[in-house]
Amino acid sequence: MAVNGACFFAAGFPTTVRCCAKPSSSGKFKPNPAVANTTRRFAVSTEESITTETTTDFVEDGRLKNKVVEGENINPYVLELEKTELEYKSSRKSLNDYFEESRNFIKSSGGGVGGPPRWFSPLDCGSRLNNSPLLLYLPGIDGVGLGLRTHHSTLGKIFNLWCLHIPVKDRTSFLGLVKLVERTVRSENHRSPSKPIYLVGESLGACLALAVAARNPDIDLVLVLVNPATCFEKSQLQPLAPLLEIMPFQHQFGLPYILSLMTGDPLKMVIDNARKGVPLLEIVEGLSQDAVVIPSNLDVLAALLPRETLLWKLNMLKVASKFANSHLHAVKAQTLVLSSGRDQLLPSEEEGQRLNRVLPKCQNRSYSGSGHFLLLEDVFDLATLIKGSAFYRRGAHQDYVSDYVPPTPLEFKQIYEPNRLFLLAISSVMLSTLEDGKIVRGLAGIPSEGPVLFVGYHMLMGFELAPMVSNFLLERNIFLRGLAHPVLFIRTQKERLLPPLSQFDTFRAMGAVPVSGTNLYKLLASKAHVLLYPGGGREASHRKGEQYKLFWPEQSEFVRMAARFGAKIVPFGVVGEDDFGEVVFDYDDQMRIPFLRDYIEAVADELGVRVRTEEDGEVGNQNMHRLGILPKFPGRFYYYFGKPIETEGMHELRDREKAHELYLQIKSEVEKCIGFLKEKRETDPYRNILARLSYQATNGSTSEVPTFDI
Repeated sequence: MAVNGACFFAAGFPTTVRCCAKPSSSGKFKPNPAVANTTRRFAVSTEESITTETTTDFVEDGRLKNKVVEGENINPYVLELEKTELEYKSSRKSLNDYFEESRNFIKSSGGGVGGPPRWFSPLDCGSRLNNSPLLLYLPGIDGVGLGLRTHHSTLGKIFNLWCLHIPVKDRTSFLGLVKLVERTVRSENHRSPSKPIYLVGESLGACLALAVAARNPDIDLVLVLVNPATCFEKSQLQPLAPLLEIMPFQHQFGLPYILSLMTGDPLKMVIDNARKGVPLLEIVEGLSQDAVVIPSNLDVLAALLPRETLLWKLNMLKVASKFANSHLHAVKAQTLVLSSGRDQLLPSEEEGQRLNRVLPKCQNRSYSGSGHFLLLEDVFDLATLIKGSAFYRRGAHQDYVSDYVPPTPLEFKQIYEPNRLFLLAISSVMLSTLEDGKIVRGLAGIPSEGPVLFVGYHMLMGFELAPMVSNFLLERNIFLRGLAHPVLFIRTQKERLLPPLSQFDTFRAMGAVPVSGTNLYKLLASKAHVLLYPGGGREASHRKGEQYKLFWPEQSEFVRMAARFGAKIVPFGVVGEDDFGEVVFDYDDQMRIPFLRDYIEAVADELGVRVRTEEDGEVGNQNMHRLGILPKFPGRFYYYFGKPIETEGMHELRDREKAHELYLQIKSEVEKCIGFLKEKRETDPYRNILARLSYQATNGSTSEVPTFDI
């Protein structure tokens, strides 16, 4: 079935979706008039409307548009964060909604049991970004195509989402399904050859995605494989097929057996929800609802997987697994494997590790407490994961600037919550400078419009980043786009010594980009607020006794670039690391120990990418290593953003000597900011955490703790 992207409602198809199907032989679409006129919450789409894309509420530099309430501009993030609890509660009903919508499919004569496989596009998807790529969802053994239902809204904002529905009585072979998906992929690639096509496959669908990728290496595909059934030969489902052939009723064995294996770990769900700050009563209510939902919907699963269909699917799994494994060598596509640690249907965690070793462009994410139906659990949001893992792109090559999609308020809250206690403990003091030179508490002195380049001191292990990025967003609705070490983004070979890329998903989700002149150029051109640390990893991993010492290169790397775009340069300093921890085992100590020295050099070789290789001395030493830090009683962090330096119209900065003079001036300003904070914090009556806790106990945990007089 060739799909050209036009959509209409097929007769009998449930009103929760729109159907994507090929045109009639005359080339004209013929929707059922009776269905087209039915009142419903899902509208019929034409070819024009599905290919015309709408934009979100993000403005040019990635910020949400400010909202006006009673004549006053309000930070939209503050407003939207209040709605996140309602969104979370809605997502907790995912399992029940899955069964309810599956029931609707079954009731619809065309959509539930009859007809050939077909594509549909959920109409609860949000408005898409310009030039959004196509995402095809390939379902697992159930075939209904609703496995992404908890992700429809967020995926729909950044993808053109189509889901494959395989009716209950359909007996299309695995190779037939491969050819169906293949025709769609080729047709859509012909329409938009410069865009990637995403294949999200779950268990059986993962085998389908691998087979299509292997047969079409010339097409730009991105695979997301969820508990792939390539390990079916090791599955507990293997002995089920022969038993189903001799047993008359699937209710007596097959279906209850599969149901008993489908859920994740309830205790893990409780722990995850508690970490998110969900009240205990709501957690218990959610678990009790799930406990009732599964047995009360046995009839739905019985209708989706009757004995003959279940037997057909199990035999198909065997064929699909063998086919996909025999073609793995031909898969060149970028691949992300999601594995459940408590998948009782398949040994998914072990299989994810195997595929990570076999496939050349593969990353792995593991969820230790989840079951087989990972996408129906409240563990992660797929759109957030794809963005955070740097798998989202709209062109042939990854562009960390133009492809970046800022986190939604809900996504930001999920990132913010795990750091809440840390942010509370350090109780940051933020100072900025107004145009007239007055120092004020808060970020009122920060320019609202970009491009703006923030240049400052990189605190030990980058501890200053979370408070700074959070405050800029919550107080000023400003996303800081940080230029970061390449280790956060790339691997030249399989990970052995380097930390897994999954550890840096949050940094990428919040807008970090690999440090390079090209990326700095693109960020400034897009009028972004850019965060640059000239000292880089050398400052963040400094030696004993080197706190607050700048390790900047001799060359004025960024001044002329900023002047080219008329960017404002904001020098800033941060202090407080010496109140938080002390380096007791540094790089020099480690290099004196032979096996640690060999390890550090091996890590550098594995990374394959070095920064500042043109620099001599300490600035050029950016080797990755772990520091031995002795924690202290949590102190307080202090930030001081100096007066913005204008570069617009300063044509003299094209001259290298003039640019270098400004570079030295900026460095001096950063040192002055640090000196100012070190002096003033001595007069802060709330520098000690005990004093801060006492104040918050009296005035409320969310109250702003006072500081020194400015």
